[in-house]
Amino acid sequence: MTVLIKIIQLILSLSLLVIVHEFGHFITARIFKTRVTKFYIFFDTKFSLFKCKRVNGKWHFKFFGKTLRDMELVTDGNGEPVLDAKGNKQYQPIDISKLPDNDWRKYPDNTEFGIGWIPFGGYCAICGMVDETHSAASLASEPKPYEFRSKKRWQRLIIILAGVIMNVITAMAIYIGLLSHYGEAYLPNSSVKYGIAVDSVGYEMGLRNGDYILSVDNEEVEDFYAIPSKILIDQAKTIQVLRDGQQLDIEVSEETLAKLMKATSLSFIAPRIPFVVGGFSDDSPAKNAGIAVDDQVISVDGQTSEYFDQFKEIITNSKGQTVNIIVVRDSDTLSYPVQVSDDGLVGVYANTTNIFEIKQKDYTFFQAIPAGCKQAFTQMGSYVKSLKLLFLPKAKGYESLGSFISIANIFPGTWDWYSFWRLTAFLSIILAIMNVLPIPALDGGYAILIIYEMITGKKPSDKFLEKANTIGWIILLALLLLATWNDVTKYIFRIR
Repeated sequence: MTVLIKIIQLILSLSLLVIVHEFGHFITARIFKTRVTKFYIFFDTKFSLFKCKRVNGKWHFKFFGKTLRDMELVTDGNGEPVLDAKGNKQYQPIDISKLPDNDWRKYPDNTEFGIGWIPFGGYCAICGMVDETHSAASLASEPKPYEFRSKKRWQRLIIILAGVIMNVITAMAIYIGLLSHYGEAYLPNSSVKYGIAVDSVGYEMGLRNGDYILSVDNEEVEDFYAIPSKILIDQAKTIQVLRDGQQLDIEVSEETLAKLMKATSLSFIAPRIPFVVGGFSDDSPAKNAGIAVDDQVISVDGQTSEYFDQFKEIITNSKGQTVNIIVVRDSDTLSYPVQVSDDGLVGVYANTTNIFEIKQKDYTFFQAIPAGCKQAFTQMGSYVKSLKLLFLPKAKGYESLGSFISIANIFPGTWDWYSFWRLTAFLSIILAIMNVLPIPALDGGYAILIIYEMITGKKPSDKFLEKANTIGWIILLALLLLATWNDVTKYIFRIR
């Protein structure tokens, strides 16, 4: 059920973002009187789940309709395909005058809207543009006034970048909505009164349980949970900590940053908490032994376990053994023998509520507007910085690429609208930045070519654009396969 909820959230989030992105292309194309033949969520290879189109003033709808092409094979008098000089089959635009009245292609002025069956994005087919929906052969005729290629350069640039701009606007709108509705809650670093608990990566960095983090690169961080990302994204050199009353500088090596990049989460530090029992798992050995909720654990087999991280370490090292757990209940000190499972568990959870002072900042709608915009641009800056990590020599950045499996895993296993919208805003920023990269087939690749045309006055040929678009799709497919392989080895086969 958890996996299903993650998948549903991923599909819903990406569908919304694709609609927003492609709508940016669509609306600007229409503003500049450019014909848009198709607007699809997901890809409709061979057939579509649903499609509709306005024909002769009325809307018409089709379910599970076959995908029809706007090009037809050129044949000779015997019905044999006509080949070009390189032996390739030749295609030409269909003659719409010969189509039956119920064929939607006969009415190219209006846009066909639909939902495909391959859930990997979507597209907006702009007439007269060489992309995944139009080849150079389909544009062999003279440019028509309603085609993309006949528009002014600045108009074409706006149409191309409109999708990215819409994604940025969407992220800002979501952050504004979240801040005005929920406000902003965070854990001040100064409220982490028991210090930190570290995992194996944090320990290798030189951090220790009970350390108090003072600053990162001598710069104080107000939000405790912003510390891990600041260390990684800003490629911190040092962490200042207070340990046993003495201030220390912990150096952060490139090897450490590489390990953080490969980690599935940035949980190498967490607030240290006293171990007060908060609940039990099913068939808990601790509960069966007599331990109760709100008991405060103070030792295990004579070893101090005042904090949960101490208890966890002792229990993990006592797999399959019976340990003596000492707890304080009201004013009584009680002892219980508990059998530890072969997995190093006793089925008990720590109480994590009302331990720290959480700060809450509320916003009116108008106060949320500048705050939400600032949050969106801050996230954009952080993501751009994170891309630089891919090129760290020791990081092997290609191993950190993630596919839809990684994206799905960032969603919670239970439905939470606040988390859903925050992650959707973040994904909108990622989509904007990734699309503006100067890779052929992406918006950034098209924009670079238009800017080149603006500067030089020379327009690349349709054939060049087609080849560039093909190369771009090969690059994107290779990156997708690599990212998928990384996720399969990380989450499924656990090779890394």
